[in-house]
Amino acid sequence: MQKKLAIGMLILALISGSAGCANMNQTQQGALTGAALGAVSGVGIAAISGGYLGWGALAGGVVGALAGGILGNEYSKR
Repeated sequence: MQKKLAIGMLILALISGSAGCANMNQTQQGALTGAALGAVSGVGIAAISGGYLGWGALAGGVVGALAGGILGNEYSKR
């Protein structure tokens, strides 16, 4: 069950990272990409450590979205 969820999260991250970014500004693109990468990383860390994959995805996605949004905002200022 956990492997199926991890694979599903990876597929969702790849799809969401590549879909619909043409009309977004850099802050939005950074937040979306950060959330996708963070969710995948969170699932991976949770799977390795034996934790709950859903919580790992949620925590990683939130942290990734915040970090990606901040970085994207900084890039758009330049």
